[in-house]
Amino acid sequence: MFGMGFAEILIIGVIAILFLGPDKLPETMIQIAKFFKSVKTTVASAKSSIEEELHIEEIKKEANSYKRQLNEATSDLGSMTGVEGLQNEMQEIKKDVYTDDDTPAEPEAPAAPQKPEVVTFAKKSKKLDIETPSEDDKDTKPSENA
Repeated sequence: MFGMGFAEILIIGVIAILFLGPDKLPETMIQIAKFFKSVKTTVASAKSSIEEELHIEEIKKEANSYKRQLNEATSDLGSMTGVEGLQNEMQEIKKDVYTDDDTPAEPEAPAAPQKPEVVTFAKKSKKLDIETPSEDDKDTKPSENA
């Protein structure tokens, strides 16, 4: 304790017995123990609050670095996609659409939709072995009405 050896503690104890006497020594030892305990708790709470503050400071630094990275990524993305250019074009289109008296211009009638072109393919017919009667064969056959 505090770099003191057994002999030094024994000397302090003997001196305390001589000055305080055996009746006040136990009460004084209790008060000394309470004092050291309160010092120990005070040091522990100060240490924990300092560690907490350091941890909060680290969190703040980390959050600021993430914010900086996010802002850089946002600006890079905006420049890559050309959002600013699109906004300028949208403003120009709005100016073209609205006339000087801030009324919307008459929209043009949409063009009639074109009929889709239909492509058909000729069907292949299977050749049948059945012969169809020709005109000559019809003349030679007797008619059923006769």
